[in-house]
Amino acid sequence: MIKNIVRGLCALSLVPALFSAPAAQAAPAPEVMTLADAVALVTVTEEDRTGYTRSKFKHWNGGDDAGDGCNTRNEVLLAEAVVAPTVEPGCKLTGGTWISYYDGQEVTRAGALDIDHMVPLAEAWDSGASAWTPARREAYANDQGADISLVAVTARTNRQKADQDPADWMPPSPQAQCRYAGEWVSTKLRWQLTADDRELEALKVFAEGSCEDTVVRYTLAD
Repeated sequence: MIKNIVRGLCALSLVPALFSAPAAQAAPAPEVMTLADAVALVTVTEEDRTGYTRSKFKHWNGGDDAGDGCNTRNEVLLAEAVVAPTVEPGCKLTGGTWISYYDGQEVTRAGALDIDHMVPLAEAWDSGASAWTPARREAYANDQGADISLVAVTARTNRQKADQDPADWMPPSPQAQCRYAGEWVSTKLRWQLTADDRELEALKVFAEGSCEDTVVRYTLAD
C-alpha cells in the first residue's frame, strides 16, 4: 500500500515537467559574408512597377511596442538617437541629437529627419513585393527586426535618393558608401528581393573595388 502511494506521488511530480511551456527559441544566427559574396546571392530579374502606389505599403503603424504610444517612425528615432530626446505625451519628441550617416550631418530636431526605407518602397515593389500580401508589405514598411531596414537621415538626402537604386544614387558622404552598399544588399537578401542588371553591376563595382572588405550580415524576414 505504501509503495503504491509513493509511486503515485512520484508520477505526479513528473507532471509539471511533461506539461511545462517549451523553451523560447533562440534568434537565428545571421548569415555573414563579404559584400562580393552577398551580391552574388541576389537574383537578377527585370523590374516592373505596374500597379505600384505608396499606399500599398501601410506605414507608419503602431511600431514594435504597442504600449509605448509611439509609431514606427518615432520608435526608430528613439532607437537611433545619440542623445535621447524627451518623450512627451502622444510620443512627441523634443530635444535629442542624431547623426545622419548619408551626409554626416548632426541633427538636433526630430522634425528635420526622414525615416528612410533602405530599399525604397517603389524599388521593393519592382523587385518582388508586388506579389506579397498586404500584411507582408506592411511588415516590410515597418521593419524594425533589422536595424538597417529603416534609418533616420536628413530630409534633404532622403528626398535626393527618392526611389533610386545604387546605380543612380549613393550617399553624398564617401565614408558612407560602403556601409550603404552593404546594407542595401543585406535588405535585399533579408526580404528575398531581386535586382536588375544595372543595379547589380553598380553593386559589383563597389564590392570588387573600394568596398571589398565590407561585411554583410542578414537574417531572413519572417
